[in-house]
Amino acid sequence: MTGEVDARVERVFGEHSAKAVEFTAMLTEHGVERGLIGPREVDRLWERHVLNSAVVAELLPQGSKVVDVGSGAGLPGIPLAIARPDLELVLLEPMARRVAWLTEVVDALGLQVEVVRGRAEEGPVRKRLADRDVVTARAVAPLERLAGWCLPLLRPGGHLVALKGESAQEEIDRDAEAVRRAGGVRPRVASCGGDVLDVPTTLVVVERAEPAARKDRRAKKAR
Repeated sequence: MTGEVDARVERVFGEHSAKAVEFTAMLTEHGVERGLIGPREVDRLWERHVLNSAVVAELLPQGSKVVDVGSGAGLPGIPLAIARPDLELVLLEPMARRVAWLTEVVDALGLQVEVVRGRAEEGPVRKRLADRDVVTARAVAPLERLAGWCLPLLRPGGHLVALKGESAQEEIDRDAEAVRRAGGVRPRVASCGGDVLDVPTTLVVVERAEPAARKDRRAKKAR
C-alpha cells in the first residue's frame, strides 16, 4: 500500500486494519482466478471495492442484524464485518464456489460471521433470515428486483442499503412504484465516505413499511 492508502485504511478499520489488509491480499491473489473480480480491478481494490464497501458502516446502527445479499467476493459484507465487529452479519450467496470462498475468508480472518447458501427470494431463506435491521447489496440487480427480494427479509422500519453509484436517483425514479408494491417507503439517495474516498460511495436506502394492520391499530389508539 502507499502511505495515503495506509492512512485511509487505518482511519476506516482502526485496530482491525491488519484483517482488511489480509482480505485484500487474498482477493489480489485469488480473486481473478476464482472469478470473483475482473483483471482490471486488482490495482484498484482498495479505493473501488474494500474502502468503498467499508464506509457503508456509517449508516449502520450499533449492533444491527445485517444480511449481505449476493455477497459474492464478500463485498460489502467482509469489509463491514472487519470494520464493525459489533454487527450480527450474515453473508447470503447462492453459488457454491463463492460460498466456499466466503467460508475460507471468514475462517482465515476469524470473523464472527455466518455464511448461508441460498437466494433472498427463497421461502426457507426468508423464514430463516427474517426480521433483520439492514439488508445490504452491491452489484446484484436493478432496484425493482432488489426491493422484491430484500424487503421481505427486513423488520418493519428496517432498511435496504444498496450500493448503486451514479444510477442511484435514476433507479429510484424508474422503480418507485415497484418499490412501493414490495413494501418499501421513503427511497432516497445517500452518500458515505466523503472524507475518505476520492469518489464517495453512493447508495439507495429504502425503508420497509409497517404492515397496514399495525398502522391501523396505531391510528385507532391515537384517536
